[in-house]
Amino acid sequence: MTYIIAFAFLISILVFVHELGHYLAARSIGVKVERFSVGFPPRLGTFTSIPGGWRINFFFYKKNSEGKLEWQPIWSKDLQRKGKKGSGTEYCLAIIPFGGYVKVAGMVDESMDSSFSHKPYELMSKPRWQQIWFMSAGVIMNTLMAFLIYTGLALNSGAVPVSDLPIIGQVVPGAPAESSSLMPGDVIQSVNGKKISTWEGLVSEVTPRPNENIELSFLRDGKSNTVNLTTASQINVQGDTLGQIGIGPEVRAATFSESISIGVSRTAYGFGMIIYSIQMLTTGQAKFDQLGGPIMIGQLAGQAFDLGLNYYFGLMALISCNLAFLNILPIPGLDGGHIFITLIEGAIRRPLTLRTRMLIQQAGTVLLLMLMISVMINDIGRLFGG
Repeated sequence: MTYIIAFAFLISILVFVHELGHYLAARSIGVKVERFSVGFPPRLGTFTSIPGGWRINFFFYKKNSEGKLEWQPIWSKDLQRKGKKGSGTEYCLAIIPFGGYVKVAGMVDESMDSSFSHKPYELMSKPRWQQIWFMSAGVIMNTLMAFLIYTGLALNSGAVPVSDLPIIGQVVPGAPAESSSLMPGDVIQSVNGKKISTWEGLVSEVTPRPNENIELSFLRDGKSNTVNLTTASQINVQGDTLGQIGIGPEVRAATFSESISIGVSRTAYGFGMIIYSIQMLTTGQAKFDQLGGPIMIGQLAGQAFDLGLNYYFGLMALISCNLAFLNILPIPGLDGGHIFITLIEGAIRRPLTLRTRMLIQQAGTVLLLMLMISVMINDIGRLFGG
């Protein structure tokens, strides 16, 4: 249950921030927002801006006039606010937490409306640069969120290494390192007989060896010691199984400027990992069945939560980078696909026909469904050891 809650909260926050970007961008260019939903239907509650105040509705099963149970409002109340014009926007909390959306006036692809009336508050009536600003705002918000989380973690946890030497600064409780009596201050000298002189060198020797027996030589109080241990394993967001022993380097408190620099570099590294993974897939160095989906992310979220909030929010930042990267790809149905279509219309100096837009949209939807089914199959196979 903890894993499910950790996963639901993580995804809900990421999607909320993404859709908040679209919402704020729409408001900034004068586009009418018809609905801002956190979660997917059915609705649990709505908070609607109306002339003279707000209208609140709560939904549940209730018998209709024919005596059949129907999901409908069970409680409604208007809150008065004198002089309020009311935007008509419905703010919605829905029952399925793994998503959300913003519906704006005049967004044919998103709303599946058959037409728009060229009203000044409709998105399709705005200049193309404003349309692109709206379409890219979710990606910008997810990128900004990753940067802010990484910066905050650096400020909070002292993420600046004291040196690049392989000196243990921290040991994770219950990890193989603790079970083998490794302690802060120990200096790693070798892994399986290979000499280690830097922390990066230590990481490069341990991570390729999940669930393997390794021999560590280390220096403590001027004396050399040797210990044999079995590494643990953890699956990262890209689906790679990595070895770990549960240690961290010596660190010191980061200054504000260093934290900002760390936030930028870790966000860039997050995007770099995604690009590297794609390169590995396209060159055959990695297999498609290594990709993971919701089940794997749920497992990672639960594991990160068990390790502590720093790990949990670090995972949230990394997945935020993944969400931003995925959405900016020029695939119909994603933000990048809408931007690509808008750029095409700008290049040919005329809008595409509704039929053409719908065909492109449907092709993109099929492609996304195929990808989702594939990663779900990978998840299920991994879950049952297939």
